[in-house]
Amino acid sequence: MKTESVGNVVSTAAVQSKSKQDGSVSEAGQAQKQAEPAKSGVDAAKQTLNVSILKASMEVSISSGNNSMGLLFKSAIENINKVLAPELGNNAIQAAASSGQDFGPQATADRIVSASTAFFGKYAANHPEKDLKTALDDFIKLIGGGVDKGFADARQVLDGLKVLQGDIASNIDKTYQLIQSGFKSFVDNYPNPDKAATAPAKPAG
Repeated sequence: MKTESVGNVVSTAAVQSKSKQDGSVSEAGQAQKQAEPAKSGVDAAKQTLNVSILKASMEVSISSGNNSMGLLFKSAIENINKVLAPELGNNAIQAAASSGQDFGPQATADRIVSASTAFFGKYAANHPEKDLKTALDDFIKLIGGGVDKGFADARQVLDGLKVLQGDIASNIDKTYQLIQSGFKSFVDNYPNPDKAATAPAKPAG
């Protein structure tokens, strides 16, 4: 009887030990399952933080002034490229704006005007049916549409970052006006063989 009792005790102890082990495994599994959502939550929080840091860095960068004009230049050139693509192929104008460039209103306007009007010769060659005045007017309307879209896109980005105000807003407006003046000057001063032929000869002096 005594031996049998000891055997029962050992057997019972073994069952209890196994039960505890199973319980421990079960608890560990539950803890792991609970940890998984927590880990996902941490990852999501980290991702949100990274996005916030990136946005804050972008705001600081763009609000510094020159970088907002760089964004404007890039946006204008990209959109001029788009409107010229059907005529002259993709990426007719390469926007290679280095960080060392002057992005003041005058310099930015000059680069946009010179980079875009440089392709008038190719445009005119593609449209021999148009006289010079018509070709000039149509070309300026075409690239002018690209400029308008580029400025609208840049303003939308800057407005979304709450920096479209003060000097940045006034510089963008000034740049736009300078570009329009540059386009007009290009048209007015473009060599016209007909005018040269009909101009009165200067008296010999």
